[in-house]
Amino acid sequence: METSEALNIFRKGLEKFVVFNEAEWIVFTQHLSFISLKKKKYFAVPEQVCEKVGFIVSGSMRYFHIIDGQDITNYFSFENEFVSSYKSYLTLQPGITYIQALEDTRLITFTRDDMEQMLQNPLLAFKMEHFGRTIAEYYLCCYEDRMASFITQTPEERYLSLLETGREILQRMPQHYIANFLGITPVSLSRIRRRLMVHR
Repeated sequence: METSEALNIFRKGLEKFVVFNEAEWIVFTQHLSFISLKKKKYFAVPEQVCEKVGFIVSGSMRYFHIIDGQDITNYFSFENEFVSSYKSYLTLQPGITYIQALEDTRLITFTRDDMEQMLQNPLLAFKMEHFGRTIAEYYLCCYEDRMASFITQTPEERYLSLLETGREILQRMPQHYIANFLGITPVSLSRIRRRLMVHR
């Protein structure tokens, strides 16, 4: 994928948070970096500060913790979504979450320093402040939705919601990752999948 194509995807993905005019966009893109992560490589690890936010141009990421020697998946990010250990990014304190590429993944990133520079730039300051606030609000809502889903939805309903978001990547993802995320066992997930196939 060409850099210009990746930037166009990023610009479209940003539109629900902030819209740049051409002059602003040119300055904004000067603060961006492009990175590629091979499958199973890490975007963030515990006990290190996560100093960047990424936008997934292609690929997918898994968030997990290791508890008593077992890794427990608690979130996924897919194409056209942002990824970061946000608390670490905002506070500059070491993170507690592993963020790992589920497949070869291309990202556009900016660092905390990049954001500070853009906030100091008169051309970008207002829109970057708006962007910072709206993306924080967006992910707070995502977190609340995830917590509410464990109270208001059945595992099958949570799986159907994930299918809408995760698309075909779920077919290539290890079953125990998905089961962890849904809060069920792999055996229960197999039952749900079989039941859904029968009703198709």
